[in-house]
Amino acid sequence: MTRLSPLWLFVALQAVVSAASLVVEIVAGRMLAPYVGMSLYTWTAVIAVVLAGFSVGHWAGGILAERPSARALRATGWALFGAALTTALAGQALRLASGPVLDGAPHPVWGITGLTLAAFFLPSFFAGIPAPVLTKVALDSGTRPGRALGAMFASGAVGAIAGTLLAGFVFIAWLGSALTLAVVTAVYGAGALLCLWLARAQPTWPGAATIAIAALAIQSVTAPGPCTVESRYFCLTVSDVSADPERPVRAMVLDHLVHGISARDLPQVHFTQHAAMLDGLSQRRAPVADFSSFFIGGGNYALPRAFADRGLTRITVAEIDPAVTALAASAFWFDPAKADILHQDARMALARGDERYDVIVGDAFTDTAVPQHLVTREFFDLVRLRLTPGGSYLMNVIDYTDRLKAVGSLVATLRTVFPVVEVWTEARRPEPGARVVMVIVAGTAQTQVPRFTVPAPELTEFAALGDAFVDRLAAQGIVLTDDYAPIDRLVGAVD
Repeated sequence: MTRLSPLWLFVALQAVVSAASLVVEIVAGRMLAPYVGMSLYTWTAVIAVVLAGFSVGHWAGGILAERPSARALRATGWALFGAALTTALAGQALRLASGPVLDGAPHPVWGITGLTLAAFFLPSFFAGIPAPVLTKVALDSGTRPGRALGAMFASGAVGAIAGTLLAGFVFIAWLGSALTLAVVTAVYGAGALLCLWLARAQPTWPGAATIAIAALAIQSVTAPGPCTVESRYFCLTVSDVSADPERPVRAMVLDHLVHGISARDLPQVHFTQHAAMLDGLSQRRAPVADFSSFFIGGGNYALPRAFADRGLTRITVAEIDPAVTALAASAFWFDPAKADILHQDARMALARGDERYDVIVGDAFTDTAVPQHLVTREFFDLVRLRLTPGGSYLMNVIDYTDRLKAVGSLVATLRTVFPVVEVWTEARRPEPGARVVMVIVAGTAQTQVPRFTVPAPELTEFAALGDAFVDRLAAQGIVLTDDYAPIDRLVGAVD
C-alpha cells in the first residue's frame, strides 16, 4: 500500500527525472569530445543511444507498472538508484572503454557509437523506467484520468526542456562535466529515496546504496580528467612535447585533436604542415609588406604570434572561445595585446564588420569535425567582400588520397566565387589511402612561385598541384551551400 500523495508530487518527480536525463544527454556529447571530437557523427550517436536507452527503459517500466503500486514504486526506486550509479560511473566507463572500443572499431562511426553505448546507454535505460510507473500511479491517485495523463506527459516534456537549457547554459558552463554528473547523481538518488518512501520501503538498504553512490560520485569528480581546462566549447589540454626541458615546446589539444604546437624560443617556426603552409603562403601572396590579416580561429595562436614577431601589427583573430585565448596567453607565449581579438563566431564577425583584409586565414578543418557554415558558397562570398583588391583567402584541408571528395567540393565551391583557386601540399607522393594535409588558396591571381621550402619544423618543400589535377578534383566535387553542405560525410575515411 502506498502513501496517499497528490498528483503534483508525481508530476514534479517526473519532471525532475526527465530534466536530469536530458542533462546527461547533453553532457554525453561534451564528455565524448576528448575521445572522438564534436561532430555530426558524435551527436547522432548520442541521440540514438539515449533514445534507445529511454525506449527500453519505458518498456521495462511498463512491465513494472502492472504490479501493485507499492511494488512498482519500490522497483522504480531501485531503478533510480541504478540511474545514479551508472551516471556516477559514466566518466570512468568512457576512460576504460575508449581504448578497446576505438581501436577495435572497423570504422570511426562504429567507434563513436560503441563508446556512447558503453558509457550512456545504461543511465538512459534506468532513467526511462520511472515514467510509465509514475504515470500509472498518478492515474490511480483519484484525479481525473485524462487530466492526470496530460499532466504527466506535459511534465516530461517541460522537464526535458528545462534539463536541456540547464545543461547548456548553466551546469556545463559553470560546473563542468564531472560535477554536473555528480549533481545528476544526487538528483537520481533523492528521487530513488522518495519512491521508496512512497512505497513504504525499509530505509536500511536505500541508505547504504545512497552512501555507496555518493562515494562513487565523489571519486568520479576527483579523478583526473582529460582536460587541463574545460570551457563552454572545448576540452582544452596542454601537452609538453619538448625534447629539451630548457627549451619548452607545447601542444594545444582541443577535444581530441592537436590544434597547434609552439616553441617558446622559435616563434616563427611551425611544427605542423598546415601552419607552415599557411604562414609561407600568406607571406608570398600578400599584396603589401605590412599586410593586414584576419584569422578564423585562434587555436594556440601560433600563426598570429609568428606574424606579430615579424613586426606585423594589423592582426585580427576571431576565436569563439575566450578560454582558448587565455590558455594561449598563459601556456603558449602569445601576447594578446599584439592582436585585435574578437570572441565570437568568425562568420558573424566578418558579417558585422566592414573592414577589409589583405589575407584571411581559415583553419576550419579538424578531422571529421568541420563547421559547415564556414565552408559554403555563401560564406566564401562574404570572405570575398572582406578582402582587399589583390587579397587572398587561405584555408587548410584534411582529406584522404583515395577519396579527395572534400577538397574537390571545396575547390568547386570556391571557383564559384574566386577566379583563381590553388591546392598546395607537401612536395612528395603520398601513400595510397593516407590522410593528406593541404592548403587551398583563393584569390584573383596565381601565386608567384610554384613551390617553396620552410621549416615544419624540419625543412619541408611544399608545391601547388597541377591545374589539370585540380580540375579533375573540382569535377568530382559538389558545390557546398548553406542549404546543403555534407562536409562530414565528404571528409570521412573510406569504409
